Amino acid sequence: MKILVCAFVVGLLSLASSQDKTSSPKVEVYSKLPGEYGKVNTLICHVTDFHPPEIKIELLRNRQAIPGAMQTDLAFEASWHYHLTKHVPFTPQPGDTFSCNVTHVGISKIYTWEPDM
Repeated sequence: MKILVCAFVVGLLSLASSQDKTSSPKVEVYSKLPGEYGKVNTLICHVTDFHPPEIKIELLRNRQAIPGAMQTDLAFEASWHYHLTKHVPFTPQPGDTFSCNVTHVGISKIYTWEPDM
């Protein structure tokens, strides 16, 4: 019985230590429709496979936050890696740059939308 209890405790400790590891997010920035100047579209930033769950996502136009962005609820997979999506309506104009700024464990990185125009 002692061996079984010890094995169980070791298993729980292994699981807990594996959850403490940091996993950097994978980020995709895309639009709902193909990009067209002057046409309303939706800018989407989909962030997956990160741990711990503390994360900040900002959608930017010319490096300035776009107001009115909506965010999904934080969700997780069986592996305790999380995913989150943020989106906002936008209208691309010539010369504008649209991007997603993701801050995870104190590290910020900007991902730029690549229009098909």
